[in-house]
Amino acid sequence: MAVFICPSCAHRVSGAERAEGHQPRGCPKCRFGFVFELMDDYYAGPITALIACDRERRVLVAGHSSAPVTGWPDGEMIGHEVSAALGLAFPGATDDPIARSLEWGVRVQQQPCTFRPHGLDEDRDAVVDIFPAYDDDGGLLLALTPVTKG
Repeated sequence: MAVFICPSCAHRVSGAERAEGHQPRGCPKCRFGFVFELMDDYYAGPITALIACDRERRVLVAGHSSAPVTGWPDGEMIGHEVSAALGLAFPGATDDPIARSLEWGVRVQQQPCTFRPHGLDEDRDAVVDIFPAYDDDGGLLLALTPVTKG
């Protein structure tokens, strides 16, 4: 059964719950305009930034924990190409995991990466989960979780 996650507040809803009555297309908790369909459940941690992008990798929504993780003020990352905005790099990867997810429609899990928070001069280690969109619009949901040292 499909699970839906709100990119704004990370609230999850099952497909069965969405089928009951006349559920809104968006988030029943925060009323954000859309939820993102996942093939299986996913729990975003408190320091996981959820970022929804279109098929050209432009940021549509920088939601749950995005501002504190990425350093981008609320709403200012919208429209930017996600890899450029975050300074994403995938050391040791043989390809671009975002391109792979978009091209093949596959989920990429626990991909090590580095990113550079907006306004800072140093990269930080992180892992990223990438979820392709399963609708005609394409796109993806990127879940960026910084790796804490210690």
